Amino acid sequence: MKFIKQKQLALILLVVGAVGGFLYWKYVGCLSGTCPIKSVWYWSTLWGAAVGYLVGDAINDFMVKRKKRAEQNDS
Repeated sequence: MKFIKQKQLALILLVVGAVGGFLYWKYVGCLSGTCPIKSVWYWSTLWGAAVGYLVGDAINDFMVKRKKRAEQNDS
C-alpha cells in the first residue's frame, strides 16, 4: 500500500501511456508488419506503459526533491 501511495503519479501515467500506446497502434500502427514495436498491439501498449511510468517516476522524484529542499530552507 505504501508503494502505491508513493508511486501514485507514476502508476496513473503508466495507465495513460498504455492507453496511448494502444491507440497509437490502432490509428497509426504499421501496415507492413516490419516495424517491431508498432506492428502488434501488445508491444506498442507495453512501450507506452513503460514510457508513462518512467515519466511519472521522474516527475515524482523531482517533486520529492523539491519538497525536501523547501523543508530544508524553511528550517
